Amino acid sequence: MNSYKTHFNSFCYLCCKFSNFLSGFRLTPYQMINWLKFTGLLSARLSLDLPGIDAQLTMAPVHRINDIKSGLQSNDSVKSSVLILLYPAGESIKTVVMLRPSYDGVHSGQISLPGGKWETSDNDMSTTALRETFEEIGVPPFKIRLIGHLSPLYIPPSNYIVFPYVGITEIKPEFLTDPAEVQELIEIDISELLNKETCTTRKITFKDGTFLDVPCYTFGETIIWGATAMILSEFLALLENIPLTGIVSESHE
Repeated sequence: MNSYKTHFNSFCYLCCKFSNFLSGFRLTPYQMINWLKFTGLLSARLSLDLPGIDAQLTMAPVHRINDIKSGLQSNDSVKSSVLILLYPAGESIKTVVMLRPSYDGVHSGQISLPGGKWETSDNDMSTTALRETFEEIGVPPFKIRLIGHLSPLYIPPSNYIVFPYVGITEIKPEFLTDPAEVQELIEIDISELLNKETCTTRKITFKDGTFLDVPCYTFGETIIWGATAMILSEFLALLENIPLTGIVSESHE
């Protein structure tokens, strides 16, 4: 009898835990079907020919276009990876970008995607993207499903060659940022990125007092330009024939 009670109590405990797990999703069957449809269509599109440099160049700073078109890069370029992390939240699909802290470097105080340099312990560039995402914003690799990659992008100012990946989580992740790497974590609604009014041109002022007009995505005070904007531009080109409507998650904020 005691053994029966022990097993029954364990069963009840597991049922309770599973119920709590499902409550985090709070997806109706219709909502789940739409989310699965979106991620399935996106995954399929990522397996086809990518928009590549043509899509990237639409958001490239004018003074970098010829360098990028040439395809030339340094023999000692630094390999790195970034991640576009997608998840359902509220009545939208969201991703995150980071405001980098100020430091003595070319990307000081800029907006970027989670990511960083390849390390010898990384099996491949996708491992780099997952590891860096965990280190910077606290989302563990086992909670992310990679569904494809975008075109590599060479960044002349930093001599980095960036390999972008696309990953999803089924619910909004619990973020834990590294203050040494992230000054602020910014959530962005994908539908806002697709809004043509979001894409504009702004004057960027550098530390030495020089300035430059650049194409960018703007969200209030947030300005995304340079390599991050170019990567997002190719990603958004993939979404042209993929519907976002009806994909709703009521996960806990």
